[in-house]
Amino acid sequence: MWGRKSKGDTAADAQSPSQLKEAIHQARVEAAERTNVVVDLRDAELARLELLNEALNPVFAEVPAEVDLFDRGISRGETPRLWIDAVAHVGMGRDKRLYRFLHDSRIGRRVLAESHEIPDLVQAVTTYVARRLVERQRALEADPDLLARFSNKMARHYRWRRRWRTLAVLALGFLAGMVTLFVLAAVLAPG
Repeated sequence: MWGRKSKGDTAADAQSPSQLKEAIHQARVEAAERTNVVVDLRDAELARLELLNEALNPVFAEVPAEVDLFDRGISRGETPRLWIDAVAHVGMGRDKRLYRFLHDSRIGRRVLAESHEIPDLVQAVTTYVARRLVERQRALEADPDLLARFSNKMARHYRWRRRWRTLAVLALGFLAGMVTLFVLAAVLAPG
């Protein structure tokens, strides 16, 4: 047990590390290949979304400049998405070839369109953009002073107020933490 190894043990030990090293090497190669496949799928997904984004350029070129409802762009996260506005985006289906046009609302996510073809999605996004523009126009017709009431100056004022409130809450949290620290130090201090 604690003594010297016999000659038969050394021959078996000589083969074991090489077999284990070979198996570890093979496992690493397989893991790298799986990682490459995942990266390739994500790159393909991004490429397909970029193609759709380019196909949508003529649609968004027709949107009036004063309308700021849409903020189109591709997010390159774990699941890449082509955002149309704050609540609607295009993502890829599980097979990474199916485009899914989704709308998030208060009651959940709704699929507006699904297709393997870019022209079908361009049509669905065009319809969505048209509906949003009509909604905006109706809101402005119902209340003509709507834009005047929410001027840029007022928007800046609300942003400024929100930032100061955030800083105030942060300062209060810091002060509460310091007070708690001093109270604990006073309670736990010896004698």
